Amino acid sequence: PVGVTMGLAWTAMGGSTLYIETVLEKAYSSYKKLTKAAEAKDASAKDEERSLSGGRLKVTGQLASVMQESTDVAYTYARHFFYETVLPNLPADSGVDTSFFDHARIHLHVPEGATPKDGPSAGCTVATSILSLALNVPVRHNLAMTGEITLTGKILPIGGVKEKTIAAKRSGITRVILPAGNRSDWDEMPEHIKKGIKVHFVKTFEDVFKIAFPTVARHARKTHKPAKKN
Repeated sequence: PVGVTMGLAWTAMGGSTLYIETVLEKAYSSYKKLTKAAEAKDASAKDEERSLSGGRLKVTGQLASVMQESTDVAYTYARHFFYETVLPNLPADSGVDTSFFDHARIHLHVPEGATPKDGPSAGCTVATSILSLALNVPVRHNLAMTGEITLTGKILPIGGVKEKTIAAKRSGITRVILPAGNRSDWDEMPEHIKKGIKVHFVKTFEDVFKIAFPTVARHARKTHKPAKKN
């Protein structure tokens, strides 16, 4: 579904799959109604509009400090990527809300709230879930990912590649995204673990985006016109 992405985590018991879920809070749809009322010079609506304006992210699921910081970084980068990379290359009739992050109040949840979670490796998964919601496009089927994201969109290496790959295979996943810096970890794994899984090694979030949203990326490529050389 839209706004949901499968991540891969490492725990004391080994690898596991980890869903990142995002939804819009009611305030976003309320904001649009209030905007129309404000345009009609409704003073009370204008006051409430001001209180609702400005996007934000609420996070639940018992995330520890490192994962919370990683989530904040992913949100900031997803917003930047949406405005700087995605929107300029989409066709005018794409139907995407161009002001999404200006007003959207997003609730992000990591299920199994009774289980504490920590670590930076869900960064690219969080950014992907948020952009899925912004674009109203589901993430590619049978895809799982792991990788720390930076504010400049780089995807950094993570630990537990073997355990995470086993978890993906156990869940029936056929396509996995790993940081390019973990290529040696993948190469060292036994073939019977890797069999049946197509792996994509990525250096930046733009690489992740092209894999997670192939249709959107394809349309963007058709729309984008390279600058002419002098």
